[in-house]
Amino acid sequence: MAGAVVAASGDVPQFEGKITVYIIICVIIGAFGGLMFGFDIGISGGVTSMDDFLKDFFPSVYRKKQHAHEDNYCKFDDQYLQLFTSCLYIAALVASFAASSACTKLGRKPTMQIASLFFMAGVVLTAAAVNVAMLILGRLCLGFGVGFANQAVPLFLSELAPANIRGALNICFQLFVTIGILAANIINYFTAKIHPYGWRISLATAGIPALALCLGSLAICETPTSLIERQKLEEGRAVLKKIRGVDNVDNEFDSLVFASEQAMKVTNPFGKLMNRSSRPPLIIAILLQIYQQFTGINAIMFYAPVLFQTVGFGSDASLLSSVITGLVNVFSTLVSVYAVDRAGRRFLLLEAAVQMFITQTAIGIILAVDLKPTGTLHKAEAIVVVLLVCIFVAGFAWSWGPLGWLIPSETFPLETRTAGYAFAVSSNMLFTFVIAQAFLSMLCNMKAGIFFFFAAWILLMGLSAFFFLPETKGVHVDSIVETVWKQHWFWKRFMDEVEDIKAKTPDMIHPHVT
Repeated sequence: MAGAVVAASGDVPQFEGKITVYIIICVIIGAFGGLMFGFDIGISGGVTSMDDFLKDFFPSVYRKKQHAHEDNYCKFDDQYLQLFTSCLYIAALVASFAASSACTKLGRKPTMQIASLFFMAGVVLTAAAVNVAMLILGRLCLGFGVGFANQAVPLFLSELAPANIRGALNICFQLFVTIGILAANIINYFTAKIHPYGWRISLATAGIPALALCLGSLAICETPTSLIERQKLEEGRAVLKKIRGVDNVDNEFDSLVFASEQAMKVTNPFGKLMNRSSRPPLIIAILLQIYQQFTGINAIMFYAPVLFQTVGFGSDASLLSSVITGLVNVFSTLVSVYAVDRAGRRFLLLEAAVQMFITQTAIGIILAVDLKPTGTLHKAEAIVVVLLVCIFVAGFAWSWGPLGWLIPSETFPLETRTAGYAFAVSSNMLFTFVIAQAFLSMLCNMKAGIFFFFAAWILLMGLSAFFFLPETKGVHVDSIVETVWKQHWFWKRFMDEVEDIKAKTPDMIHPHVT
C-alpha cells in the first residue's frame, strides 16, 4: 500500500479522504457550542445597558447613568455590575479542568452534551432571577457550560477534520461565536423596547443554541481519536470511514492507533505537561489566550453598548452600533475560514496585529483629544470611532479570535492534548475574567488611555508571533512534534528530551510502513 510514513522522518503524512456531507453536519452541530458562547457575550453586554435591568438589580448604576454631570468614563463603574458579566469566566476556568477529564474518559461528544445541560440551567436561573444572588448563581451555571463547551468543541472539530481543511472547519467554532454575538445584539435591540421585562426575554433566548447543541449532538458521532483512545478500535475505524467517505483509511487509522499507544504510556498528562519537551505548545497556547484578551476585544464586545453611549450615542443608537460591529465580526470571520488554510496562520496574525494596533491607537487619540468627562463627541467623530471599532473587530475576527482557539487545539500531541487544551481554555477564561471585571474601572481611571494600554499589548503580541509562532498549516495533528516543533529555530532546543527517549527506545518510532 502506498503512503508509508515514519514518524521520525519529518514528512507530513497524507491520508485518503474527501469532504462528506456527514462531516459538515457534525461540524455545524458541534459549532453550536460556539454559538452558545457568543450568545452569552452579546446578551450580557446588551442587558447591562438596559435601564429596566439596571433599575431592578443595580439601582446605583442606574442613578449615576441618569446624571448628565457624571463623568462619561465612570458612569457605569460598578463592581457588582462587572461581577454579573465576569463571574461566568471564573466558573468556566474551574470547569475546564473537569471538562478535560470528561473529554478523555467519556469522549468529546458527551462533554458537549454536559455543557448544554449546564448552560440551559443557567439560562433558566438568570431569566427568572429576582435578586442579584440568583443572577450570579445562574451566571456560574452558564460558566460551567462555557467551560465544558470551549474545552470539547475545538478538539472535536480538529480531530474530525482532514488536515488540509482543519483550519477552516475548526474556525466554524469562532464563526458561530460571532453569529451568536450578532444574533444577541439584534435581539437586544428589539427587547430593549419591551418594558419592563425585555431583559428577561434576552436572557431566555440564550437557551436556544444550548438546546440545539443538546438535541443535535444525538445525531453526530464521536471523534475517531477519542474512540481509539478509549480502546474502541473497530468503532473508531468505522467512524473514520464514515467521515472520510472512503474505505481505505488504514494509514490514518494506524497513525491514530500509534498516537493512542504512545498516549497510554503517559499516566499523568498534567505532569507530562511540565516536562521540557511539552513547554513549546503549552507556552504558545497560554500566550495566545493572554494576547487574545489583551487586544481589548472582549472589552469592546462585552461593553459595546456602554462604550457607544460613552462617546455620545443614545441607548437605541448604541445597541444598533453593536449590531453593525456584530455583522462585521461575522463576515470577517468568514474571511478567516477562506484564508487560514491558504495564507496560513502566521500571516493572518501578523497582518491583523498591525491593523489592530493602528485602530486602537487612533481611537485613543480621538477620545483623549475630544471626549471630555462631561461632554460628548461630535456626531462625525462618534461615527469615526464606530468605523475604527469595526476595522479593529474585522482584524481580530479573521486572526487572533479564531486562531486563538485553533492553534492550541492542533499543536499538542495526543498524550497531552486534553490536558494542554484545558490550560488554554482556563487561561482564556482567567484573562477574560480579568478584563470583564476590570474594564469599566479601567475606563473610569485610565479614560482614553485604556486604548493605548491595549495598543501596547497588540505591539507585543505581534512581535511574539513573528519570532516564536510556528506555522501549522496542513500539518496532521498527530505529526505535530516532528513537523513543527522540531523544525522551529527556537523551540527545537526543547525537543532534545524527545530525541533522548527515542534513542533509548527505538521501538517507539512510528512503525507506519505498509
